[in-house]
Amino acid sequence: MGNIKFVKEDKEIIAADGANLRLKAMQNGIDIYTLFGKMTNCGGYGQCGTCIVEITEGIENLSPRTDVENRKLKKKPENYRLACQTLVNGPVSVVTKP
Repeated sequence: MGNIKFVKEDKEIIAADGANLRLKAMQNGIDIYTLFGKMTNCGGYGQCGTCIVEITEGIENLSPRTDVENRKLKKKPENYRLACQTLVNGPVSVVTKP
């Protein structure tokens, strides 16, 4: 079990190990998309790159970056992730819409 802290929203949720970050955010009313992302997101398949989040703490508690993420985020900092491709395995702090 791990806590996911959403920094901007000042909200903390509990997630089972292996939980998908995008799904947990959506289930708990956390908006991870910009206006453009709301209209163009791919539904969590890693194709659009609109669910980018910044990990401020606990990056070691996440699944490794996928090949899809490496392609979509190659010009972004290492602590940026696609929420749809990220599995949570421990406590983590997340900044939405960095």
